[in-house]
Amino acid sequence: MDSNLRDAPLFSALDEQSAAALRDSMTSETLKKGEVLFQEADQGDQLYLIIEGKIKLSHTSSDGRESLFTVLGPGDMFGELSVFDPGPRTSTAIAVTDVEVLGLKHDVLQPWLTQRPEVAQSLLQALANRLRRNSETMSDLVFADVPGRVAKVLIQLNEKFGTDSASGRLVAHDLTQEEIAQLVGASRETVNKALADFVTRGWIRLETRSVHILDVSRLQGRAK
Repeated sequence: MDSNLRDAPLFSALDEQSAAALRDSMTSETLKKGEVLFQEADQGDQLYLIIEGKIKLSHTSSDGRESLFTVLGPGDMFGELSVFDPGPRTSTAIAVTDVEVLGLKHDVLQPWLTQRPEVAQSLLQALANRLRRNSETMSDLVFADVPGRVAKVLIQLNEKFGTDSASGRLVAHDLTQEEIAQLVGASRETVNKALADFVTRGWIRLETRSVHILDVSRLQGRAK
């Protein structure tokens, strides 16, 4: 089994044989860049695990404005709430790149949750971590300035998608400037001003849908 899957909360508590059996009960689905996996308010009855590519989870307000919750990559799981409480989706899932996901329906997972408590414990821990991150994001929106939030988003993207390069860390996030702004929770103009300042300071170098982080420690310091 792929290491990205083996480390996912759904599989990490299981031995190899049990993990393989659970993997075989999942269905595979592919999406092209820009395709929607599910819409906000759709009825949900399964969770998903990303095999390849990136998915963004977003919310659209009543006046049509879009906010971006998070961007997920290989090994990341989403839609877990539907496992414990099938109902309307709270976000829209859109493919940022070409994507392959595995789906696991509520009814298929239920026997695993009742017969293998460690699976339920791992899923609950994943949900708790998600809630903790959401609380941190809400706190940042209230107390952190925009440059600090921009720095934190870049650090988070680096932790998820960054790879070593000759000049530091290459973060191929595949996001537009508008999507970066949505992640930060600020206007595109304000976010671009913060990014330009980081470039001037020599902390980052911007490229199309990616960023080179040249000074991770300075960026981390600004994110606090």
